[in-house]
Amino acid sequence: MALSPKLELRQSQGLVMTPQLMQAIKLLQMSNLELSAYVDAELESNPLLEREEEGDGWLGEPDDREAAPPTSGEPDDLVTAAREPSAEALTQSLDGDYDNVFTPDGPSTTPAASPPDDSGWAGVRGDRREYHGESDMLESVATAEATLHEHLLSQLMLGLANPSRRLIARHIVDLVDEAGYLTESAATVADRLGADPQDVEAVIAALQACDPPGVGARDLAECLAIQLRERNRLDPAMAALVGNLDVLAKHDFAALKRLCAVDDEDLRDMISELRQLDPKPGHAFGSDPLQPVAPDVLVRARSDGGWQVELTPETLPRVLVDQLYLANVSAHARSEADRAYLSDCLQKANWLVRSLDQRARTVLKVASEIVRQQDAFLTRGVHYLRPLTLRMVADAIEMHESTVSRVTANKYMSTPRGIFELKYFFTTAIGSAENGAAHSAEAVRHRIRELIDAEPPDGVLSDDEIVAQLRGASIDIARRTVAKYRESMKIPSSVQRRREKRARL
Repeated sequence: MALSPKLELRQSQGLVMTPQLMQAIKLLQMSNLELSAYVDAELESNPLLEREEEGDGWLGEPDDREAAPPTSGEPDDLVTAAREPSAEALTQSLDGDYDNVFTPDGPSTTPAASPPDDSGWAGVRGDRREYHGESDMLESVATAEATLHEHLLSQLMLGLANPSRRLIARHIVDLVDEAGYLTESAATVADRLGADPQDVEAVIAALQACDPPGVGARDLAECLAIQLRERNRLDPAMAALVGNLDVLAKHDFAALKRLCAVDDEDLRDMISELRQLDPKPGHAFGSDPLQPVAPDVLVRARSDGGWQVELTPETLPRVLVDQLYLANVSAHARSEADRAYLSDCLQKANWLVRSLDQRARTVLKVASEIVRQQDAFLTRGVHYLRPLTLRMVADAIEMHESTVSRVTANKYMSTPRGIFELKYFFTTAIGSAENGAAHSAEAVRHRIRELIDAEPPDGVLSDDEIVAQLRGASIDIARRTVAKYRESMKIPSSVQRRREKRARL
């Protein structure tokens, strides 16, 4: 067969990831914090973008905001002076002489002095001066809370006189984590600093004597032992209990009685005293406050029995394209590079605005379908949570399953039942024992927890008994599934629960 060159025209279809599509997909799976940071970066890099604010602090009338620009022959100073209040107007408003108006630099001496600025001094009435600023008021100065490192270092600097040990202390304090535990051993610290191991041990001993008790420990047993020693309660029996925390975690109280050589009453008192200790003493100093989750979607009940679904305004960054600035800059663009730069910035700005609008519409569409599917949960509780998959929502709103997956990632919904991640509403189905409607896996977990919480001390339910009760409620579930759900909720076995409840009697 002879080979010869030739031209052919073919037509085909293919999926092309355009920059617009890549940006839309990227924004769709971002959380509100990541989206805010991304938009802030775009605002800094693109001069044609501006943030749309709900209010910019203007207190005048709407017609007063757009002031007429000065004419070509009128100086700016004259326009400013025309807007400033006169001495007579200030005298009438202050109910006093214009000489009694104070400025930050001192009282004015002549009536022609400039009026006071906005930095805080408002004026006087008689001998009483009024101050509305915040910079110099003691009430506006908030004292910063001391961090754990600062608290420990101040104590060590007072207790250690040796300069070399003070340097070691500064390094060791930096190795204490937020919970108050020392993250490295004394040998590692001595090897890194080239210091005497005895000096390092002495500094660690001084650290463990600091407040709060238990700080500077290498593990939980040492932390509890330090606190017990501080209370003068580290006797041999208590030391044996602290040294066998793994046995205590298994609730093997018979073995603990043998190891500690105590009876049931003494063991119960020792465990009660152990529970009063702080396993993480460092959290009392300088811990970061918990930040509540900002929901992306708000769900409210309507008067007609339905649900109102809307996006949270605070989590939606609003950006606009500054067309006025673009027109002014384009008129002064001389070179081809300047015009190309402006065109690229305009294109990116338009893409970002469209992508943010498309993201908001998609999130609202998916959230509305989730609310429609889980109406019984919102009305009656977790027992009525329906099994739901991404495909079910995608088919209902005519979108791809991957799009729904990106929308539900790292986003939260505020409902009358609380704040839930959108992924929470997607659970697998547990079959019904009587060919009825399937049950949600999350609802089954909730039923298991309720059964265990309601069990009496002398009637602890085994996994087989839980299976029997669930099948009595038309839930077809296997024993291994019950054990898996119980372990995922960190609920101990029936043997451990029985031991623990007997010890509490």
